Amino acid sequence: MGQTLTGLLTSVRAIAGRPGTPAQGRPGGGPDQALLAALRLCGDHLSALAAAGPLTDARRTRLIASIGALTTACSTPGADAFDALLRTGHQALDSGGEAEARLALALADEATALRARSKGAWRLRGNALDALGRGEEAITAYERHLALQQNNAASRDVERRIATLRAAGDRIDEALTLFRAGADTEASGADTEVSGAAARLSRHLPAAEARTAFTDLVRLRTAEHGAGDPAVRRLATLYAEHRRLSDRDPVADPLLGGAEPIGVPGLRRLVAGRTVCLVADTPRTAEQEQRPGSPLAALIEGYDLVVRCDEARHTAPAARTDLHACTLRGDTPWKGPRWDRRAGARLVFGDPLPHWRLALRSRLVPGAQDRVGDATLRRPLHDPALLGEEAGAGPASTAYTVLRLLDFLGTPARVDLIGFEGPAALSPREREWVGTRTANTDDTAVRITLR
Repeated sequence: MGQTLTGLLTSVRAIAGRPGTPAQGRPGGGPDQALLAALRLCGDHLSALAAAGPLTDARRTRLIASIGALTTACSTPGADAFDALLRTGHQALDSGGEAEARLALALADEATALRARSKGAWRLRGNALDALGRGEEAITAYERHLALQQNNAASRDVERRIATLRAAGDRIDEALTLFRAGADTEASGADTEVSGAAARLSRHLPAAEARTAFTDLVRLRTAEHGAGDPAVRRLATLYAEHRRLSDRDPVADPLLGGAEPIGVPGLRRLVAGRTVCLVADTPRTAEQEQRPGSPLAALIEGYDLVVRCDEARHTAPAARTDLHACTLRGDTPWKGPRWDRRAGARLVFGDPLPHWRLALRSRLVPGAQDRVGDATLRRPLHDPALLGEEAGAGPASTAYTVLRLLDFLGTPARVDLIGFEGPAALSPREREWVGTRTANTDDTAVRITLR
């Protein structure tokens, strides 16, 4: 790949010139200047990839192939280089990185300069701005796309995304209105740190900056007035809604195979008043569970909800699983085995959001689950709208994440751990948390009393 990448970079430079230099004129006419500018941007990106070392990411490999196709189209008379340009922009977005999103935006700018009435170019620009967290600018680009789009059915996804972005911005506006109304009734010497946090917050900020400013405002306002203050409670609600709108995948994914997305309220209803057991995937537990008439099999069958975690190595394929939870790990979590074991509901924990989305699309098997946890449930330990712990404590086991989430929901009648000893034992920090909530211990189960 190193030679191929170097050779492609040489071809790009030969056609488009090096950064900061004008492209050479071409006898008989050549590529449009906007196309040459796009190729130079691709050359810059290829140069950065070459400097970063060997390529191991298949998505970036596909992006390089798209740049190769664009290079060929720009050097072939009569070839449709514009479509190749759009395909390269979309492939850059699919690669998932911030640098690739910036490349997609730059290519979209050149595409709109080439064809100002191209609905595909404006859609690409909107998607790129959206990926970079620049929601208000994305709305403008999406609206230009809609103005050119004649197919109403094809417009619905974009219309839903616009509505989601606007709703997220509206939560910020309402939070600022709420703060100003409270500030007007307080002493003139109100906390300048709180005022500074409010001054930094705006719906026009990139998403990450808006999230940080919103978090600071809620934290400082809570410290100032207490969590029981009605205005603080409303502010916290707006914050939670803003986070969920920011994280939620705006379009229905057909690869979910008809599964129903489930969020925090839906999960709370699912476990309300029910007895729950988390069963460890160990050879001893699996052997006893499969033995006809065994006490352990009868014990597990007596629970309303059976939870299993991560990839099953020992559990029988037909073992009852009402809720399956797994945690995405590694740099390419979307490449793991597909989740084809039948489960009533499936929760997938993971960060960052683009990796989580790609993993769902790559690994979910249509028909293998009735419900799938949505983006509001993807990081319960660290989401300020849920548990809000600092991320510095180290990676948590999936079972511990499920326990903390059930504890937060507070609605199950009982929660038991079964088989979590030996290789399946929790970490010392996790065992300590479980120990403070242990109501009963026997040979098979540790009963957890939820607060």
